Amino acid sequence: MYIPADGFVLNKKIEFHPAILIPVYNHEAAIGVTLKETLQYDCPVLLVDDGSDDLCRDVLIDLSNKYSDRVTLLRLDHNSGKGAAVRAGLKTLLAEGYSHAVQIDADGQHDLSDLPDFLATSNKHPESLVTGYPKYDGSIPKLRFYSRYLTHVWVWINTLSFKICDTMCGFRVYPLVAVVKMLDHESCGDRMSFDTEVLVRWFWHDGDIINLPTAVGYPIDGISHFDVWQDNLQITLMHTRLFFGMLRRFPHLIWRKLNAR
Repeated sequence: MYIPADGFVLNKKIEFHPAILIPVYNHEAAIGVTLKETLQYDCPVLLVDDGSDDLCRDVLIDLSNKYSDRVTLLRLDHNSGKGAAVRAGLKTLLAEGYSHAVQIDADGQHDLSDLPDFLATSNKHPESLVTGYPKYDGSIPKLRFYSRYLTHVWVWINTLSFKICDTMCGFRVYPLVAVVKMLDHESCGDRMSFDTEVLVRWFWHDGDIINLPTAVGYPIDGISHFDVWQDNLQITLMHTRLFFGMLRRFPHLIWRKLNAR
């Protein structure tokens, strides 16, 4: 068990009891297919409706009623962003007694045939955060493929490490006790920056990260909720904030890097 300088526990061994967390915002065309594929595996599912419009809201209600023995629906009153939806889902699952949350996206871009590998790895290493790094098919837009590396470079700078292969893949397994404790003390953004920031801050707190390759395609319904101006501004501010946070942690990160050899 590791207890960092600020005093909260990051690692706590408990019985492995995972659930799947799917944040949803206006993906009414894709979520039914994604959920059906997810239910092939023996895990309960929490759908977090991030203030979707009426059409998607009704689809989610119908799905939660249809699969009521396996699926729970948590509805947020207003659209607050992916990060806020994931954070709400993590806290809900922890309160319900689950040990780990498997985050997947609603739009069908993740290859759920990899889910057993993610679960098995998490079960073997329950204190680690297991995260996917994408193996893309030809459906990814080239600009998006190359622009991801700008974030990768900033992450490598802000961690002084190549340990994190990708921070933008939303297919990952969180150890709930540790991550929720961290989120109670760390701000990781409410929107698209969340996926990146939570991994960097987890690394800063000496949390272990395991990278698993996973196939990624592009969405069934072709809908992206990435706001070019707002989300890029938030991501820029996040990298700036993390850079100055890295400078404050520089001695510890260097010490950790040297002692890992």
